[in-house]
This record gives sequence, structure tokens and C-alpha cells, in this order.
Amino acid sequence: APRDRAEVIEFALYLGHGPFYKRAMSQRKRSHRTQAQRRAEARERLLEATIQCLYELGYRKTSTTEVARRAGLSHGGRLHHFPTKTLLVATAVEHLIHRRRDDLVRAVASLPVGTDPIEAALDVLWKLFQGPEFFAWLELAVAARTDPGLRSVVRDLSRRFADTIEATFLELFPPPAVPEALYRAIPSFVVALFQGLAIDREVLGDEKRTEAVLLLIKDVARNLAPRFLAHVDAIPRADEPTRSQPRASAVRRD
Repeated sequence: APRDRAEVIEFALYLGHGPFYKRAMSQRKRSHRTQAQRRAEARERLLEATIQCLYELGYRKTSTTEVARRAGLSHGGRLHHFPTKTLLVATAVEHLIHRRRDDLVRAVASLPVGTDPIEAALDVLWKLFQGPEFFAWLELAVAARTDPGLRSVVRDLSRRFADTIEATFLELFPPPAVPEALYRAIPSFVVALFQGLAIDREVLGDEKRTEAVLLLIKDVARNLAPRFLAHVDAIPRADEPTRSQPRASAVRRD
């Protein structure tokens, strides 16, 4: 008869059937994960739990103990990754920024050929200002107003987010040879509009009002397009070169 845990697992594998076998296979798979993989998975759970807490509880009521509980880790396990609440929250938001940027690029790249590039980009960007992720960030931004220590962290993250959005905009819509002086301000302008509209939508709960404002924003964008984006015919496709890969033309011609 098997005498220790390793022998029990091997015996179950030998039998090859039943719930005992399934449990043994699960244990074997878990044992094959490296220490680095386990750390990365624990870190990911902590970051996701932090965003969830910020959205559901707000910044003030988000505690490292509650985050660790939701992530399925001990308090000591959380300390191993993030010794302070500020570091935990800042890392979670930075993680969120990168994810939102990746979501934006993937969504735009998957749009059908021939899609109106301006309206499509606005629709995709607007989706980033809905749901738990945006309001988790908003909770942090509001709390930073009266928390000097948090304010510097949020300010730094805000700058990085703005830089990320600008870089993504320039990647999707490369500037013309002689760009308009305000060309780089376009993404900041749109983000400011959408942030305000997202808050307005949450406070008033008036979907008709929100839709009307969205239509107006798109109308303004169409009127400004000849001045800023006349050189853009289509959004770059997922299989096209990006800024890191030179291409013959800044605009796809189908």
C-alpha cells in the first residue's frame, strides 16, 4: 500500500480512474508550477482584488486585509508582495493602465476594414470609461485630493496614463508630415470629454442625455477631421506594422 503523499499520487495515477485520480492529477499539475509562477499568480490576484475593492468599497474602506482575503492570501502573503496600501493601490492602477491600453489597441485593430476610423476609435475609447476599472481609478483620483501622500502617486500615474493614450493615438493615427500644432492635444481633449461624460452618466443616470452628448462629440470630431486627420483613410489593421516596424506609408490604402 502507498505510504506517503508522493506514493499516494503515483498509486492514483497507476489506477488511472475515479475522483482520486483527478485529485492526484490536479496536485501533480500544481506541483509543476515554479516558484516564480506562483508568485506571479498571487500578485495578479492581489491586483485584481484591489481594483474590485476600490470599485465596490471606495478608497477609504479598501483595506489590505480585505484585499488579501479576496485574493485568497494571508496577510503575510500580501506583505511579501506589497508592504503598504499605497504601493498596492498604485501598482494595481498602473497594471490597469497597461491593460486598458492593450484593450484599446486590440479593439481598434479588430475593427472591419473600411470602418470610419474616427467614429470607431471614439466608440472603442468610450468603452474604457465604463465599468469597474474606470470607477476604481476615479475613487483613487478623488481620494488623492485630500491625501498629500496619495496625490503625488496619482499625479505620476495620471501623467503616465496620458503619455500612454497619446502614444497609442500616434500609433493608430500617425501625424502628417507637417502636423497641426494642436495635434498631440487631441487624445487629452477626448479623454477629458469622456471622463466628464462618464461621471455625468453615473450621477444622473440619464442614458438619453449620454447618447445625445456622444453624438455631439462625434459630430464635433467629424467637423474637426479635415483640419487634423485629413491624411487618415483607415485604422491600421492588426497584421500591419506598428511604429516599431517601419512601413512604406502611414496610411493603409485598400
